[in-house]
Amino acid sequence: CSGLIKIRLKFLNDTEEVAEVRPEDTVGVLKSKYFPGQESQMKFIYRGQLLQDQGQTLRSLRITDNCVIHCHRTATATTSLPDPTAAAATTPTTTTASSSLPLGAGNLLVPAVMVVLAVFWYFRINYRQLFSAPATVSLIGVTVLFSFLMFGMYGQ
Repeated sequence: CSGLIKIRLKFLNDTEEVAEVRPEDTVGVLKSKYFPGQESQMKFIYRGQLLQDQGQTLRSLRITDNCVIHCHRTATATTSLPDPTAAAATTPTTTTASSSLPLGAGNLLVPAVMVVLAVFWYFRINYRQLFSAPATVSLIGVTVLFSFLMFGMYGQ
C-alpha cells in the first residue's frame, strides 16, 4: 500500500510520461517533482476534474497504480519551453488565447452564411414566383436556426 505507484502523465500531443510516486504524495509534490519551476503553469485533470487543491493526496483522490492524469501547461508570454512535451501541450492554447483572430475558413464561415442568406432573402422578396411555400418555410427555418446559433455563440 505504501510502496511506489506508477502514474501515466498524458499530454495534449498524446505523449506520455510515467511518474513514480507514493500514494501519500500531494498534487503539489507531483507537480514540483516532475515540473520543477513550472508548478503554477501546470494543470492536472483526473477523471474529468481539475485538480486544484495542491494539498490533496493522491490516495484521497483515489489515484492508484497505472492511472492516467492529463497534463496541460498554460501559456505565458515570458516562459521558455524547455522540453517538446511542454511545447506541444501549449500549442493549442497559444492560438486560441490570442486577441486577434487569424483569417481562416472558420472565421469566414459566419459572414459567408450571412451573405448567402441575404442573397436568398433578396431573391425571395423580389422574385416571389421562384419560391414555393415549402421553400419559403425552409428559408425561414434556416434563418431562425442560424440566428439561434449565432446568439448562442456570440451573445454571451
